[in-house]
Amino acid sequence: MKVIFLQDVRGVGRRHDIKEVSDGYARNFLFPNKLAETATESSLKKLHEMKAAHDAAEAALIKQMEEMKRAMEGVTIQFALKADKSGAPFASVNKDTILTALRDHKFITTERVGVELKYPIKEFGEHTVLVDLKKGVVARLKIKVVREE
Repeated sequence: MKVIFLQDVRGVGRRHDIKEVSDGYARNFLFPNKLAETATESSLKKLHEMKAAHDAAEAALIKQMEEMKRAMEGVTIQFALKADKSGAPFASVNKDTILTALRDHKFITTERVGVELKYPIKEFGEHTVLVDLKKGVVARLKIKVVREE
């Protein structure tokens, strides 16, 4: 029986795949659990419409991420840290402080982004941090750490 998968089924098929499965497996497992539906002409047409809508939404999201990337790369975010008498900073700039600064500057709101930072920044000066905005879009964010007066 030919079915269209509505959800991922491990080892069998992924969402929106069209596959041939045994009749018993489809009737006894896939259909009752709403994991698949029969591949008819109308369901195939509906699948193509859903894929087109999904692709359009995906393209719009990637375009939005590219705009966010351009905005981020044009700005330098400054962090002021207190220093001791020898000039070493007391604190550091970590992923959480960078994410908070991105939210304060209205670059992100509730999006989940990844800040690629191996170690917290504990030196004064300019640094470049990679911000993964998802969907393959990575921005190079400039950070300037200065001494607080």
